[in-house]
Amino acid sequence: MEETPEDAVPVERVAALDIGKAEVVCCVRVPSPSGSGRRVQEVRTFTTMTRSLQAMSDWLAGLGVTRIVMEATSDYWKPPFYLLEAAGFEVWLVNARQVKHLPGRPKTDKIDSVWLCKLAERGMLRPSFVPPAPIRLLRDVTRYRVDLVGERNREKNRVEKLLEDAQIKLSVVASDIFGISGREMMAALIAGQRDPKILAQMARSRMRAKLRDLEEAFVGRFSAHHAFLLTRMLAHIDALNADIAAVEDRIEELVAPFAQAVAVLDDIPGIGITTAHAIIAEIGVDMSRFPTAGHLASWAKFAPSVKESAGKNKGNGSTGHGNRYLARALGEAAAGAARTNTFLGERYRRIARRRGKKKAIVAAGRSILVCAWHLLNTDDAVFVDLGPDYYDNRGGTQRAVRNHIRGLQALGYQVTLQAAA
Repeated sequence: MEETPEDAVPVERVAALDIGKAEVVCCVRVPSPSGSGRRVQEVRTFTTMTRSLQAMSDWLAGLGVTRIVMEATSDYWKPPFYLLEAAGFEVWLVNARQVKHLPGRPKTDKIDSVWLCKLAERGMLRPSFVPPAPIRLLRDVTRYRVDLVGERNREKNRVEKLLEDAQIKLSVVASDIFGISGREMMAALIAGQRDPKILAQMARSRMRAKLRDLEEAFVGRFSAHHAFLLTRMLAHIDALNADIAAVEDRIEELVAPFAQAVAVLDDIPGIGITTAHAIIAEIGVDMSRFPTAGHLASWAKFAPSVKESAGKNKGNGSTGHGNRYLARALGEAAAGAARTNTFLGERYRRIARRRGKKKAIVAAGRSILVCAWHLLNTDDAVFVDLGPDYYDNRGGTQRAVRNHIRGLQALGYQVTLQAAA
C-alpha cells in the first residue's frame, strides 16, 4: 500500500444551483447544528431577476456557504455566476456531462440540485475555466468579430450565386470579385450598364491582362431583379465591413493591457495580431490555471483522449470537441505555419506525409499552443525557432539509415549495406 495525495477535501458548507431561464433552484447542505455529524439541507426556488438573485446571495452568505456550484446551462448561468462572484463567493461552473443524473431515478429540478450539491460537497467535481472579467470582455468582442466575418463571407457567397444565376461568370476570371475592379463592375451592372466591352474596360492592374475573358464573362442575362438583390447584398456587406472595423477598434482598446502578451505570441510562426488576440481572449494570460502545457492542450482538446479497457486501447485517437473559437484560431495559425520554412512548418509537412493533413493541422496547432503556454507562463521567455533541419540534425545518421532500410524493405527489397571507399 502507498499513500496517495488527497486532492478533494469535503466541503462543509456548499450550495448548488439548478438554473433555468426563469427560475433557479438552490440547494444548501451544511453540518447539523446538533453536532451529530449529520448533514442538513434546504432547497429554495428563486426567480432569475436581479433582486431575487441578490436575496439568494444574502441567504447563502447568512448560512456561511463557501462554495457554490452550478451547471453550464446555455447562457443562463452567467447572471447568477457574475452576481455571486462579485459578492465574494467561490463559484464553480461545472460541465453538465460530469454531473449527469443517474438513470432509473426521478428527475426534477429539486432532485438535480440536491444531487449536484452532494457531488460538490464530496469533491467529485472539477471547475470549468471561466476567465476574469477583462478577458471576458475581450472574448465577447473577438467572438463577435468571428461571427461578423462569417456573416460577411456568407453574404459574399450569396452575391456569387446571384451572378451565376444571371449567367455573369465574373468569379471564373477574377480571383476576388470584391476588389476595386469587381465592385466597380457590379456597380455599373446595377446602374444599367450591360455592354460587356465597357464593363471589361473597368478592370485595373493585373486584371487588364484578362480583358477578352472578362468580355465573355459579362455576356449574360442580368436583369432589374438581379440589380435589386445585388444592391441589397452589397449594402449589407458594406454595413458588415463597418461593423467589423468598429469591433476591431474596440478590440485594440481592450487588448491594450495585454500588449506584451500579444507581442510574444506574434513571434510564433503562423500567429498574427488577430490570431494572438483570439488566443488571449480564449485562454487568458494567467497560466496558473493550467499547471502544465499538457493541461492546456488537454483542455483545448488538442490531445488524444485515453480510452482503455482490459489492457487494450479502445480509443481511435480522436481529440474530441473543445473550444471552437480557439480551435479555429489554432487551425489558421497551423495552416499559416505550414507554409513557412521553420520548425513548425517542417513538423506539419512530416506528419502530413505520413498521417494526412488533418492530423498534421492538429499536431502543429498543439505545438503552437504549447509554445504559447511557455511564453505566457514565463515573463522573460522568448520564442526561438529550432529550424527546419531540427529533425535531421537531432536524428543523426543511424536513424536516417534505419528509416531508409525500412522503406526499402516495405517495398519488398533486401538491403545490404556496404560502406563507401
